[in-house]
Amino acid sequence: MVQTEKEIVTDLKAGKFRPVYLITGEENYYIDLLSNYFENKVIAEEFRDFDQTIVYGRDVDMSVVLSLAKRYPMMSPIQLVLVKEAQDIKDWDLLVKYLESPQPQTVLVFCYRHKKLKKTTKVYKAIEKTGSVFEKGKLKDSEVPGWIANVVQSKGYSITQKGAELIAEYLGNDLGKIINELSKVYISLPAGEVINEDIIEQNIGISKDYNVFELQNAIGRRDVVQCNKIVNHFAANPKDNPIQMVLPLLYGYFIKVMIYHQVPDKNAAASAMKVNPYFLRDYGVAASNYTLGKLASCIGYLYDADLKSKGVKNSGNVSDGEILKELIFKIIH
Repeated sequence: MVQTEKEIVTDLKAGKFRPVYLITGEENYYIDLLSNYFENKVIAEEFRDFDQTIVYGRDVDMSVVLSLAKRYPMMSPIQLVLVKEAQDIKDWDLLVKYLESPQPQTVLVFCYRHKKLKKTTKVYKAIEKTGSVFEKGKLKDSEVPGWIANVVQSKGYSITQKGAELIAEYLGNDLGKIINELSKVYISLPAGEVINEDIIEQNIGISKDYNVFELQNAIGRRDVVQCNKIVNHFAANPKDNPIQMVLPLLYGYFIKVMIYHQVPDKNAAASAMKVNPYFLRDYGVAASNYTLGKLASCIGYLYDADLKSKGVKNSGNVSDGEILKELIFKIIH
């Protein structure tokens, strides 16, 4: 059976345990989430020394894991065998035989990172048939703001659309890092409050006025004064706004504006661009100010700036701040 993380947790809370779980995927946040839940919620604390075993794939082979799984619990109605870093284990075929008649009082959990068990293999099919499989890939950048909004809501708060976009833009799709930063907000904010850009700036340190999100909007409007204010702030605070972060975000921005140009039905543009419709008007303004030819030139400027930031074509050892200033000048003029 393939399950979501919510379905697994709901079953565990209800005391519905499966003989085997495969927790896998590219998104480590969910692997850690479920691993921690199994470790801290399945076996009562007073029985964990007797009926909970945690091993690491690099330290054991499958025969050792199965010998642990075949034991009976001593104090608790069930025992938990949790295998972390299970991708390092070999001899997975041994698990197939065990799953033909698994020990009914054992919950066997494999946390399998980075790699994937092939769905066509006997062992994967055996796990899916007898137990539960959870697999989660990395979220796309366009999916992160919505994910942030859902997580915040689950904690009893809400967040502005711009606030969610701002966090996503600066932290990317590292979900664990996003959760850690949001936890700073929850500590200082009463439940039920709206998390806006001011609160984000105060608690996470992302400026509501001087960020890539605002720079993109200023570029789209060809607002020379605002662009200069923001890029000067970036140059003065290179650690907060490293050029290695700014350039990829600007590249993505110009690609989206190019897509907007070429979508015949502008009502469908948000879907094609993979952006929230709330921001579509801003992209429309940018498209009216930048022809496709100019946008192509902007991509070229970004490429040159990237090379200079890496020491190529930078004979004068120009600082990242000066590279950014030159880049924005070329873009808006």
